Amino acid sequence: MSSRQKLEAQVTENNIVKEELALLDSQNTVYKLIGPVLVKQDLDEAKATVSKRLEYINGEIQRYETLLKELERKSEQHREVLSSLQQEYQRAQGQAVGKV
Repeated sequence: MSSRQKLEAQVTENNIVKEELALLDSQNTVYKLIGPVLVKQDLDEAKATVSKRLEYINGEIQRYETLLKELERKSEQHREVLSSLQQEYQRAQGQAVGKV
């Protein structure tokens, strides 16, 4: 869940960056932070990078959602098995008490 929340935060940040890049024209200068250095970057390249990053993050969110649904399904199956085992145990206990 915490990984999914981090991904959601990254989506929000990248959407803001995408909106900001959409406001720029080709005459504006865009810089990319690489380590401690700002490197000049082409605007179209920056837009493409952000779009690809958003696609990747959204794919990861979908993967986590699928994983969570699968875990919930397995958990429900285990709950059902446990419930049936508890009922069997109670029936066996009742029968044992009836024989005593």
